Amino acid sequence: MATNNFTPTGVIPAALLPFQDDLAIDEAGFRAHLRDLTSVEGITAITINAHATEVASCSFAEQERVLAVAAETVGAVPLVHGVYAEGSLEAARIAAMAQRGGASALLVFPPGPFTLGQSPAMAAAHLRRIADASDLPLILFQYPLAGRQGYPLDTLLRLIEEIPTLCAIKDWCNDPRLHERQIRALQGGAPQGGARRISVLSTHSSWLLASLVLGCDGLLSGSGSVIAGLHVALFRAVQAGDLRGAQALADRIWPVSEAFYAEPFVDMHNRMKQALVLLGRMERAVVRPPLVKIEPAEIAGIRAALIAAGLMDASGRRLAA
Repeated sequence: MATNNFTPTGVIPAALLPFQDDLAIDEAGFRAHLRDLTSVEGITAITINAHATEVASCSFAEQERVLAVAAETVGAVPLVHGVYAEGSLEAARIAAMAQRGGASALLVFPPGPFTLGQSPAMAAAHLRRIADASDLPLILFQYPLAGRQGYPLDTLLRLIEEIPTLCAIKDWCNDPRLHERQIRALQGGAPQGGARRISVLSTHSSWLLASLVLGCDGLLSGSGSVIAGLHVALFRAVQAGDLRGAQALADRIWPVSEAFYAEPFVDMHNRMKQALVLLGRMERAVVRPPLVKIEPAEIAGIRAALIAAGLMDASGRRLAA
């Protein structure tokens, strides 16, 4: 059930969305995947209707059904629901639907038109429209500034001041210096920090140890659909100041991250589905166009990465994370 008291911290995997061979949603497979994720001790929420669920290829009705299936399946685990839309009116419609359906927080993607440029007033108007449609906590998805969908730090601070329900960012700025600057400012550790503290969740999955050591409050990542247990262990080691243990865990995560986040970057969740098939945790790795099935050579590379990470042995037998 939705709760306005949810605080986005800790390890939040972003679920994948299985499809049938005819590209229809595989509801039974999705339920099994969600049960797999909720069985991981230490996760704090699950994200749906975001990049990992191929939200760009899902209709409003399909997103609504994904939420209904998830809410029926995850029990007391909070659901973070993506708000992915080109325009603010549709974003508000999705936000209201998510609250009705039992989400506990909203992950707000930047609208596509921002690739042509944005102003602080535009960003505030977009987020305010969503906040007016739902009183759920908002997590702002921070994209790289180079693509112009990311929010400059001054804009972030203005949004925090003007939108009371904004409580976190999912940081994918992809710039270590800016990442640290945002952590210090948004968590109140720098003179230019805002009037209130908000959480910073890392999604820098290809350099996760370095990101977490800078002081993130948690992580929200599609690779958690495959390695949530390793993410929990890494986050706990960093929180405990166990650098040696964290480095050992990062060494296990590294080959998987290298395989998942190779070029073309858009195939990351395609690769994660294939990893779950190899691990016997998903029946098929079907993706919707324009994505296409990855080549056998790349599948072999994913298999090698899973072996290197200690998630399966050379015979294909699944090992404990």
